[in-house]
Amino acid sequence: MDLSKARAVVTGGASGLGRAVAARVVTSGGRVALLDLQQEAGEAAAREFGTAASFVRCDVADPAAVESAVRSAAEAMGGLTLAVACAGVATPGKLLGRDGPLSAAAFQRVLGINLGGTFNLARVAADLMQHNAPEPGGERGVIVQTASVAAYEGQVGQVAYAASKAAVVGMVLPMARELARFGIRVMAVAPGIFATPMLAGLPQEAQESLGTQVPFPPRLGRPEEFADLVAAIYGNAMLNGETIRLDGAIRMQPK
Repeated sequence: MDLSKARAVVTGGASGLGRAVAARVVTSGGRVALLDLQQEAGEAAAREFGTAASFVRCDVADPAAVESAVRSAAEAMGGLTLAVACAGVATPGKLLGRDGPLSAAAFQRVLGINLGGTFNLARVAADLMQHNAPEPGGERGVIVQTASVAAYEGQVGQVAYAASKAAVVGMVLPMARELARFGIRVMAVAPGIFATPMLAGLPQEAQESLGTQVPFPPRLGRPEEFADLVAAIYGNAMLNGETIRLDGAIRMQPK
């Protein structure tokens, strides 16, 4: 698949990893629709990227909203060949916290956004991509999901977050197997510690401390490096049904 011809939808596209992916699509010559709840940031990003980009305010946890946003974006762009799910939250919460057990509502909210939002995008994207004219190699589209190293080494306070990301990992292979007959590939990326808005609120000293925990390179990951991997996935037809760790060899400690 050629990124210069991509028609992409990116959830969480207003900031962080999603914004970097959207920027990469545009600079490569493709078109992109940014889906996000952050209207001001999303509109600003779309303006910066130019006429090849658009913004749609969308709650990824709402299936109807995602379906409407993705279908309208695909119609405006003249198709859909790439769907990247980057929207997510990392709300911390211990199973047994100071105020008692973690509430079911708090747990479900994280799953609704991280897991439900990923599923909501995939179901609509696959439905649209199956009707694409195939590339010479038979490909019709690519779906990329965002997992996390927490799927494998969830820390204390990440019970909901780790569960949601482990479930994302679990969806990749069955989706890839099912969609193979349509020429649609499904992959996931499991980032380590990246410089995203989730970490931006921490003091600079704390951010640097986190970066030094990475064996190499001893720093926070850059959103552009995540976008580089998405671009590589899109262009390599043999990448399918797998989750790739993008973490500088870090293995998270319990705390």
